[in-house]
Amino acid sequence: MSKLSDLSVLFVEDEKELRDALQNAIGDEFSNFIIARDGDDGLKKFKKFKPDIVITDILMPIMDGLEMSKEIKKLSRETPVIILSAFSEKERLLKAIDVGIDKYLIKPIDPDELMNTLNFIARDMLSLNQTIELGEGFSFDKSRKVLIKGEQIIPLTKKELLFISILVKNLGVFVLREEIKKYVWTNKKVTDSAIRTFIKRIREKTSKEFVKNVPGLGYKIKTSE
Repeated sequence: MSKLSDLSVLFVEDEKELRDALQNAIGDEFSNFIIARDGDDGLKKFKKFKPDIVITDILMPIMDGLEMSKEIKKLSRETPVIILSAFSEKERLLKAIDVGIDKYLIKPIDPDELMNTLNFIARDMLSLNQTIELGEGFSFDKSRKVLIKGEQIIPLTKKELLFISILVKNLGVFVLREEIKKYVWTNKKVTDSAIRTFIKRIREKTSKEFVKNVPGLGYKIKTSE
């Protein structure tokens, strides 16, 4: 089992009170918890400390979180980046898709929710186990790319498998509807009604609670934790 204490985290936030509060809440869980006051400061500290995970606000002076994340992804595509955003910043979240942001969390941030997300990331980064345990008794085999319940492989279409795969990659957090469209339908026109029908078919093959809707934003997969 992976340990958060093996990992270093860079937290970028322009409000000092929030920086201090999160550092006090979770900072001791990691080998190193680095803080930065804006995107420019964050990029410099990323280059200097080479953290394993980046957590960043969007709206910041000098360089915002998306611009900083774009530069970080140029330097290290594999470094997970978690964006913290107010619901009102939905349009900025849509831009984050093209930047390659890994996770999105909506403010106000619950430290427990953030820790769950970090645990999922840590497990994915450090664990050699190719089978991911999900909710409702399901698991996903990353090597074979199949959804399993017990000994049984759940029959999925190509698009259904793509959908499950992107939700598994983002365990613990929601995936934007626009990102799902881009990943599953490769930007082809698809209506919200068609997506709802598509989700309904997946729930019929799995369970009603397996795929959860985040109203107005997207979907997340139920986990075992």
